[in-house]
Amino acid sequence: MRTTRGYSSGAEGSFSEAEGSFPSAEGSYFGAEGSASAASEISHDKTLLSAYEACATHIQRGELAVSSAGVFWLQTDPALGCNTLWHLSDQGPVRFGPDHLGIRSRVNGYGGGALAATNDGVFVVGEDQQIRFVSLSDGEGTRLTDDPDAAFGGLVADEARQRVLAVREANNQQQLVAVSRQGHLTVLHSGQDFYSAPAVSSDSCQVAWTSWQLPHMPWQRSRLWTAGVSDDGLFERSRYWPTPSEASVQQPVFDGSRLWVLSDHDGWWQPWHLDTSGDGRWHSGSSPARDHANAPWQLGECHHCPTGDGGWARVRYCNGTGELWLTSGKSPQETRVARDYGDFRYLQVSRDALYCIGRSASCLDAILKIDLQTRQVQSMAGGEDPMPGLRAALPLDIEVPALNHEQATVHGFFYTPKLASADLPPLILLAHGGPTSAAYPVFNPQIQYWCQRGFAVAEINYRGSSSFGRAFRLALEGRWGEVDVEDMERAADHLASFGLADGQRVFIQGRSSGGYTALMAMIRSQRFTAGASMFGVTDPLRLRAMTHRFESGYLDWLLGAPEEFPERWRERTPLYHADRITAPMIFFQGGQDRVVVPEQTRAMIDAMKAAGKSPELHWFENEGHGFRHQANQAGMLEWMFSFYRKHSQKANDRSENLS
Repeated sequence: MRTTRGYSSGAEGSFSEAEGSFPSAEGSYFGAEGSASAASEISHDKTLLSAYEACATHIQRGELAVSSAGVFWLQTDPALGCNTLWHLSDQGPVRFGPDHLGIRSRVNGYGGGALAATNDGVFVVGEDQQIRFVSLSDGEGTRLTDDPDAAFGGLVADEARQRVLAVREANNQQQLVAVSRQGHLTVLHSGQDFYSAPAVSSDSCQVAWTSWQLPHMPWQRSRLWTAGVSDDGLFERSRYWPTPSEASVQQPVFDGSRLWVLSDHDGWWQPWHLDTSGDGRWHSGSSPARDHANAPWQLGECHHCPTGDGGWARVRYCNGTGELWLTSGKSPQETRVARDYGDFRYLQVSRDALYCIGRSASCLDAILKIDLQTRQVQSMAGGEDPMPGLRAALPLDIEVPALNHEQATVHGFFYTPKLASADLPPLILLAHGGPTSAAYPVFNPQIQYWCQRGFAVAEINYRGSSSFGRAFRLALEGRWGEVDVEDMERAADHLASFGLADGQRVFIQGRSSGGYTALMAMIRSQRFTAGASMFGVTDPLRLRAMTHRFESGYLDWLLGAPEEFPERWRERTPLYHADRITAPMIFFQGGQDRVVVPEQTRAMIDAMKAAGKSPELHWFENEGHGFRHQANQAGMLEWMFSFYRKHSQKANDRSENLS
C-alpha cells in the first residue's frame, strides 16, 4: 500500500516513474462538475510552475553502487519512464549500458537492490526480472539468468568468486542464491518466508542477512543470520542470532570481520556489534536514541557503513530530517556534514571518500562525494535547480503537542504559500502512504505547485510513521483509521491556532493507504473542507483477500484479525460509511492497479452516489498503482487544483462569481 514520491526501483507504477509525452490528459470524470481542460497547460507565466513542468523536470536518482570500476547509479527520467543506468566517468556523468535496458526489481512488489558493482562492471536486474552483467569495457549487457517464473533483487557482488548474491522470488517462496558470470545458479539458503539483501565480509569468508516470517512485516520482527562460506562457495554453519528482546533488525554490514547491524530492541534502530565468535552478546554502538534507518520496504538500503579507518558514516533521523554524521578511528567525536540535505541513502566508501545520494528541499537528488579527511562535500552529479527563475517554498519543522497522555507529539513539515494574499491561506494536509513510512523535507514538485497557487501545505508524520522509534512506529497496531486521523485533525487545528492557515479552508489528501486516511478523516471528522483520494483503500477486507504475499499479514496487524474484531473492521471501512461524508470528495484511479484494485474506487463512488453525494472521479485506464504518464500526472494536478480552488472560495467570493 505504499507508493513513493521519491525514487523507487520496485513499486508498481510509482508516481516517480513518468513516461510518455504531454499531448493531453487521458482521464475522464463522473459525478460532480469539474474542469477537465487545464491539464494541457504549459505555463507562459514564469512566476508560476505549470503542472506539466512540475512533472517533467523531476529527475530522481537511487541505488548507488561504488567499486574500483567507479560510481554507478540508477536514474529515473520522466521523459523515458524507466530507470536507467548511469556512470560517473572522467568526463562527468554519462548514461551507461545498452540503450534499451530498463532496470527494476519487483521482489516483494517494491523491489530494491537492482544494482551491484564489481571491479569490471555491474550486475543489474532488468525490467524482465532477470540478472544481467554490464561490462565496463564495452557497455554491453550479458543475460545471466533465464528464469521467467522468478524475480531477483537484493544484489550484492561477491568479487572473490566472480559472482553475485541475490534474493530469488518464485512460486510464493524466496531463497538466497548465487549466480556466476557463466549464469550458473546455486541455492545458498532457503526455508524462510522472506530474505534481505546479504552482506559479505571483506575476505569473502562470512555472510550475514536478515529474514522474517509471515504474518510479520520486516519493521515489526525479523531475525539476523550468519554463515561461513566454504571453498566451493556454499554456506556452512548457518545460524540465527536472537536479539535481547523482540526486535526488527536490518542492514547487516561487516567492518573487516566484525559484524554490525541496526536493531531496534532498545527502542530505536541503532548500530549494534554482535560477537559472533564468542557468546553472541550484543554490544551497543553508543549512538543517540534516534532511528538510524527508515522502514525497509525495499531491499538493499544502506544507511550506515564503515569508513575504513575505524570510523563510521551513519544517517540519523531527527524529527523526520535525515542527518549525516561521520566519525574517525582517531577520535570518537562526531561531525555532521552535508547540512543542506534532508535525507541520505545508499552510503558507500571508496578511496578515502564517502559517496551517497543526498536529497534536498531545494534541488533534485544529487550524487555526493564527501572527503573523509577534510569533510568537504562535492556534488558529482544531479543537484539541478528544478525551478529555474522561481523561488521554492522550503519546509519548516512543525511539532504538534499531545493534548493528553494517550496521544503523542507528532512532527511534520509546513510549506508557506508563495502567492501573496491579505487572507490566511487555505491548507492542504498530505497523509503519506505506507502507512509505515514517513514524509521527509525533500523536494516535491506537487508541493511547489500548490504553494505557488496560494495554498499552504503540511506533510504530517502521524503515529505509525517510521523514523521516530519503535514505540511510535508500532502505535498504529489495531488503530489504523483512528490515530492517524486524529493526528491529522490535531495538525490542522494546531496550524490554524498559530495563524499559519485558514482553519475554515482545510483540505486533506493521500495516496494509497494515505487515501484511506483521508477518507476516514472525511468520515470521522467535520474538520475538513474537502478531501482527495488517489487510488486509496476503501474496503480493507476485500483488499486483504487480494493483496500480495509481502503484505498479506499487514492489514490484520493494522486492524486486528477480522474474525476477532468484525465490528472494528466494519467501523474502519470507508465503503460502509459513504453516507457520513458530508463534504466534497475527488477520486483518482488507474484502471490497471493491481495493489488497490479499481473496484475499490468504483464501489466507493457508487456508494456515495447511492447516499445522494456527488463525488468527482478521474479515471486513467492505462495507469497502475501510481501514475507514470506525464500527461496523467499533470492532469491530476490540474484537476485537483480546479477542485480545491472551487471549494476554497469564501462565501462572498462565491456570490460575486454567481452575479
